[in-house]
Amino acid sequence: MRSSDLPQVRALSLFSSMGEENFEALMQAAYLQTFPPQLDLVHEGDPADFLYVVIEGCVELYANANRREATMAMVHPVSAFILAAVLKDAVYLMSARTRARSKILLIPSENVRSIFELDDAFARAMVLEMAGSYRYVIKEHKGLKLRSSVERLANSLLRQDHQFGNGTGEFELPYDKRTLASLLGMTPENLSRAFNTLKPYGVEVDGTKIRLSDITSLKTLAKPTPLIDDPKT
Repeated sequence: MRSSDLPQVRALSLFSSMGEENFEALMQAAYLQTFPPQLDLVHEGDPADFLYVVIEGCVELYANANRREATMAMVHPVSAFILAAVLKDAVYLMSARTRARSKILLIPSENVRSIFELDDAFARAMVLEMAGSYRYVIKEHKGLKLRSSVERLANSLLRQDHQFGNGTGEFELPYDKRTLASLLGMTPENLSRAFNTLKPYGVEVDGTKIRLSDITSLKTLAKPTPLIDDPKT
């Protein structure tokens, strides 16, 4: 890892409060690499050899069973993923691949566990990162259990408008519709029908471009709640 990359990594919330000596020890074994799109990083069932931190780009977490594949989450900067497997010295429960050109920090799991035992500030930061991931999973599970497919899509579009469109009502989907359908627990055919259902609520679709012309009506249908939809809650 180049010394010129260290300040960028040191500023991340996972590492900003830890002791300098421990940070240097952790970084001596770390790699900061740029990967092309659609590159497999880990496979479910393999030992958790590294902690991954997405610095730039996007990583898709997905899983397979019974000849089916589902997208579990999309990881955007700056976030660590599969942290629990690293701390437990367990196997990965999900696979991961880049969805865009991505800069990713890789830290050997043994080093992470060693410094976790030595540095209280680093341990607290790791626990907070895991807590955030846990709460994200709970929110996703609530959405799947408590909302219809149309309601899930409506709320997803409202969140994406805030995240990618700055609340303007116009934005481009950050990934293809097949991935969006998988994230929402739907088939591509169900997603297409759900988009058609949302047309009277001002949802206009042109390829990956989305226009929300009646956000008030869409919110009336979606009934967003901070206990599911607010990333800060």
